[in-house]
Amino acid sequence: MNDTSARFAWGRWQLPLLGLAVLLIVVLPFLLLQELSENNLEAADAIAHTHQVEAAVDRLAVEVREVETSAMLLTLAGELPTARARVIEGQAGIPGHLQRLIDLTRDNPKQQILIGQLRELIQSRMDIVNELLRTDPAQAGDVVRPMATRFPIRGVLQEMLANERALLAARARDSARQRALAIWLGWGAMVVQLVLLATVITALGRQVSRRLQAEQKSRRASERALVMLQTVREPIVLFDADLHVLMHNAAFAELYGLESGQVITRLQEVGEAWSDPVLGQRLGDVLSRGRELWDYEQVQSTGDNTQRTVLLNARRMPLPDQDDHVVLMTISDISVQKAVQRRIADLNTQLQGKVEQVSEVNRELEAFSYSVSHDLRAPLRHVAGFSDKLGRHLGDAADDKSRHYLDVIGNSARRMSQLIDDLLVYSRLGRSALRLQAVDMQSLVAETRAMLDSNAADAGSPRPEWRIAPLPILVADENMMRQVWQNLLGNAVKYSSRRERPLIEVEHHLTDEGAHHFSVRDNGAGFDMEYASKLFGVFQRLHKATEFPGTGIGLASVRRVLSRHGGRIWAESVPDQGATFHFVLPNALEAPAPRDPHP
Repeated sequence: MNDTSARFAWGRWQLPLLGLAVLLIVVLPFLLLQELSENNLEAADAIAHTHQVEAAVDRLAVEVREVETSAMLLTLAGELPTARARVIEGQAGIPGHLQRLIDLTRDNPKQQILIGQLRELIQSRMDIVNELLRTDPAQAGDVVRPMATRFPIRGVLQEMLANERALLAARARDSARQRALAIWLGWGAMVVQLVLLATVITALGRQVSRRLQAEQKSRRASERALVMLQTVREPIVLFDADLHVLMHNAAFAELYGLESGQVITRLQEVGEAWSDPVLGQRLGDVLSRGRELWDYEQVQSTGDNTQRTVLLNARRMPLPDQDDHVVLMTISDISVQKAVQRRIADLNTQLQGKVEQVSEVNRELEAFSYSVSHDLRAPLRHVAGFSDKLGRHLGDAADDKSRHYLDVIGNSARRMSQLIDDLLVYSRLGRSALRLQAVDMQSLVAETRAMLDSNAADAGSPRPEWRIAPLPILVADENMMRQVWQNLLGNAVKYSSRRERPLIEVEHHLTDEGAHHFSVRDNGAGFDMEYASKLFGVFQRLHKATEFPGTGIGLASVRRVLSRHGGRIWAESVPDQGATFHFVLPNALEAPAPRDPHP
């Protein structure tokens, strides 16, 4: 994700995240304070509860003492109605005080155990009180003595009070801690809220600043777009469904001869061509159906009363300031292109006539060369035959000059015969139809190499070193491709035969367009690139026949074969440093014309 996308994503989520932070910082402290307040109330209730327990213990102790004191008074002083009523009332009230303690300490098992013990002790003491009321005063001491020795309640009461005071102290500490935590939380919430408020104000300020910057950039972009629209040299016009012009650029005004600042309301005001019903229907389809108008050609009369051919391209587009769609149309003046096309058509017609003439001449030349080649064979056979007969007839009577003349006649006849044979091959390459099939270039090169190695061994020449790269299988005429390799590899062997270590390299690779690029490189005599244009002509030679034999037709035949296959050939060389012949064949061959238009 780039920086612009990241800023956009952060800007989109910034306000929601700030709102969530505000909600958390406002609501969370409130909830915590609410909980602390409830804890404080619970602590206060616990303190009050402890005081209630203490009060209940004290009342129970007082009630027991009063009962016991009243009983002692009745025993020692005799019947006193008030004292007896206090005893009866006290004994009746003690179970209520015990139940009160049980209810207050129901959530404290330790206190409940102590209350059970206290109940048993009090019950035992009340039994002693009842017995005391029936006992002779002289024996009262013996009856009362177990109260102090066997059934004391003071320790139990003090333990209960100690437990409650311990609970009171713990609850007081917890209440103080809760109050301190509430104070710190309040201050912390206030600080965080202040920081958040500052952050919100800063974020809003940045948001407003970005919004102002975005509006400024949008305004500048609109101004740049308007300047670009006015600068574009292609006429542009914007109109609605009723052909009301909403905007146009300077090129549109210039094309239709509008004055600077002239306001037009409808396209029909520009020219009658806009009233064409067919064009109106097409433009209506653009706006109503969303179809695009591509390269609609029309002849219009423009501002200088000149008939011009224009291409109209239109498409529907929305506007940011209104809900309805409009049509954006560009107008291209192709009058010059149309004139050029007509001129090209005329030239093509003339060229076709010239091509037919050249083809006819080529056919006549091929027929002529074929006829001459056949017609010259008989005189050549006569010259060669009678030259041999004359040599045998003279025998030893012929002097050196006569034998020299006879050798010149025989050699010339044989050279002429070879030239005729090469001309026949060259002629057949132009006349015969291509027999396209899968051709293994590797096999053809291997076959040609074996033949050349055998010829070099028979002639006593050094056998060349071969470096042959992997070669592909192509669709081509196998016999013609065999001619190509025999001529190219044969020339490489011939022109490098005078080296001590002849080297011949065959390479192949695919071009960027997918074509097959072959090359044949040798380290032989080479040639001057100034005369490279003559290499592929008939009977064109760059070396003397006394240096390297040949007729000068082989490379011309190679060029003709490659041309018929849609390929081409060229050469690179430096004198005495070898030569490299490159040829290219297309990847997918189609059957070309049966004749080569270039002889």
